[in-house]
Amino acid sequence: MKNIGQLMKQAQQMQKKMQEAQEKLEDMTVEGASGGGMVAVTMSCKGEVKKLAIDPSLIDKSEVEMLEDLITAAMNDAKTKADALTEQEMAGVTGGMGMPGGMKLPF
Repeated sequence: MKNIGQLMKQAQQMQKKMQEAQEKLEDMTVEGASGGGMVAVTMSCKGEVKKLAIDPSLIDKSEVEMLEDLITAAMNDAKTKADALTEQEMAGVTGGMGMPGGMKLPF
């Protein structure tokens, strides 16, 4: 059995790696798209929308509901990709060890 000092040292190292990974994730972005790329959302892995691009051909007052649906779909696509990238980065920090049920990183 490892002594408590060694366990504390490992916990501090993991905490430092997690902080570094979180900082790295702040700078990483993903792009979600819908409508065959006619609507694109660029989002940080922290969920902050950085850019929204809409093909001008979609801007029609009679088609507002469709445009809203495409924007929503593009944002959800970007969020899904951001979550997957975050999970991948954090798995590298935790060494692939599973977290207890329902726990997600970053905290």
